[in-house]
Amino acid sequence: MKFPSLDRQKEIYLDGFAGILPSVPVSTYALEEVAKKILSPKAHAYIAGGAGNESTLLGNRAAFEKYKIVPRMLCDVSVRDISIELFGQRLPSPLLLAPIGVLEMAHPEADLAVGKAAASIGIPYIFSNQSSKPMEEVAAAMGNSPHWFQLYWSKSNELVKSFVERAEKCGCTAIVVTLDTTVLGWRTRDLDMAYLPFIEGKGIAQYTSDPVFQKLMDESEPRAKRTITMQSIRGLIQMVNNYPGKNLFAKLKSGKPIKAVQKFVSIYSNPALTWEDLKFLKTITKLPILLKGILHPDDARKAIDFGMNGIIVSNHGGRQVDGSISTLEALPSIVEAVQEKIPVLMDSGIRCGADIFKALSIGANAICIGRPYVYGLALRGEQGVKEVLQNLLSDFELTMALAGCKNISEITRDRLA
Repeated sequence: MKFPSLDRQKEIYLDGFAGILPSVPVSTYALEEVAKKILSPKAHAYIAGGAGNESTLLGNRAAFEKYKIVPRMLCDVSVRDISIELFGQRLPSPLLLAPIGVLEMAHPEADLAVGKAAASIGIPYIFSNQSSKPMEEVAAAMGNSPHWFQLYWSKSNELVKSFVERAEKCGCTAIVVTLDTTVLGWRTRDLDMAYLPFIEGKGIAQYTSDPVFQKLMDESEPRAKRTITMQSIRGLIQMVNNYPGKNLFAKLKSGKPIKAVQKFVSIYSNPALTWEDLKFLKTITKLPILLKGILHPDDARKAIDFGMNGIIVSNHGGRQVDGSISTLEALPSIVEAVQEKIPVLMDSGIRCGADIFKALSIGANAICIGRPYVYGLALRGEQGVKEVLQNLLSDFELTMALAGCKNISEITRDRLA
């Protein structure tokens, strides 16, 4: 799908002539400020926050400012092509949507709205393991548009296998294993509010829709004794409402909503995971497997040694290790280590077309965008996500042209200082 970047720019200006301003701010910084006013304080903290003092969150952005684009003049850029090839598939741009969980905090349509927006432009959407909607529903809404699945490796290999099999059946064309969340980071904004959405049963739709998880729910979990307060009663009602089904009292009587949350909390992550466990994944799927969370070149080499098909250079948007290296700082040594043997993608900190250009110049094959599309979702649902993506792609294509490049292959390291 060819994306008409100049048409997007013209559309905004012509609307302005008629007195119509963009309903979704073009600047991603203004976008977050407007979305913050709409989101609940807890939702904004969860979406926007990082680990610890948030130095990694800030460092992801600061790293981009260290590189400067060096435009070249008098290059024929009248015909431009921003498409790429990835795992044998031609994609309209180097942009993918990173997996982000608990999207119901931003909009009731959650992952469905994001999937529809991505499909309308042909951008691959990586379904979150912590989705608010089952992967099958989102895949059906996207039709033949490309979609991948992000896997958090739980303590149950049977559940891991079930998730992967479901991903294959609903047309996912790659599995993304997130490695950097075997335990939850020290997220100060969430801790100050003493709030974790999963305890209310949010963001666990992949689990409650899974037959293996339903069986695991019957395993008894020890219940900690808690003081009953009005807030805990409201939380229980929220938990029951978030569980699939319409009959509130029947769900409450079954005890399944509480069992689901308890089982999820006890099983969702596996801190005992090692490189050797990846061999199991290779036995249960033929889909390309990408490792998300790689920041060290030796880990990139290990990924190749263990037969992985791709890498996503990521620090989880600064949400896991405070003081971690930024992804753009990590990218050059990983690109050098990989030597083009497998694709290298990157996320964390990308906010504009220039950022995409810089990442590709350093050697990324594609990039994943995260928080900005969530803010668009909060503002206008599906249409808000679509406009954020349209703006990013237009910004990128025009930046590429103004730098003197007519296609992705011309975006090379010598374009940066």
